[in-house]
Amino acid sequence: MNAKILLVEDDTSLGFVISDHLKNLGYEVTLCCDGVEAIQRFNQEKFHLGIFDVMMPKKDGFTLAQEIRKVDKEVPILFLTAKSMTEDKVAGFKAGGDDYLTKPFNFDEFELRIHSLLKRVNLDLVEDQMTGFQIGKFHFDSEQHEVKLDKETKNLTKKENQILAILAKNKNKVIAREILLTAVWGQDDYFVGRSLDVFITKLRKYLAGDEKVQILNIHGVGFKLECPE
Repeated sequence: MNAKILLVEDDTSLGFVISDHLKNLGYEVTLCCDGVEAIQRFNQEKFHLGIFDVMMPKKDGFTLAQEIRKVDKEVPILFLTAKSMTEDKVAGFKAGGDDYLTKPFNFDEFELRIHSLLKRVNLDLVEDQMTGFQIGKFHFDSEQHEVKLDKETKNLTKKENQILAILAKNKNKVIAREILLTAVWGQDDYFVGRSLDVFITKLRKYLAGDEKVQILNIHGVGFKLECPE
């Protein structure tokens, strides 16, 4: 299977140039123009590599990497930046980055660094975007936005689907509130926090048909979808 790359670059022209180059090399590329959009896409799809510009509006590359590392410790991250100071590189590695390339860069070197990072990822063992989940007695199809129990099907709204997909990918693990909020709404504030609580209540009702399945509120931290493996 082809490696899927999340490319985040706020310079539209440069973003398209890099994206086209990567596609010509055979990679599948998702291009985002800021960190807010990128964290949403990351939590909706499976990527094998992240290539992040550092200086971006709304959410910079270092912050984006830190948020991704809360849910994925393994995906390789390559930073692109106009800064070449040692302290900036150190900050990038502390944020969770694996490599660092200073603009303007040579595309031959760029390709070699990507190839090196992707060697860490066994593509034969990595599932493509996972869309089917077993949640206790329920089958959840995130592609179709459906939760099924026997012959009964419940259709989910877009946000219900996004929230349940994140919880289902991390069954029996605690997911921080801010991860859900930034992944689904792109921001973390009081008003969207209240919206999240409403959607969690709805999802609990949808899953009430299996008493072993619960969405637990871990006070002061976040939520956990608890169910039998």
